[in-house]
Amino acid sequence: MDVILYSIAGPLFVISLIAHLYVKLRLRPKGDSDLDDYYYEFEDRHPGYARYLRWSRITFAAAVIAMLLLFIAAVL
Repeated sequence: MDVILYSIAGPLFVISLIAHLYVKLRLRPKGDSDLDDYYYEFEDRHPGYARYLRWSRITFAAAVIAMLLLFIAAVL
């Protein structure tokens, strides 16, 4: 059981960590974007910023799930 959890959670954690770093470095709207023209209440409607937030949440959630699986494997 531990081997299965480690073999699933280990690569999932590494992949999600790399993907999260990629999202934070590459998908964030640049400083010269028109995001400043939007009011702060409507930032999530900016297409680039909305895509950045969605992928940031997805990759972070995958990393958290992988860490929980690793913790479960360590406890068992």
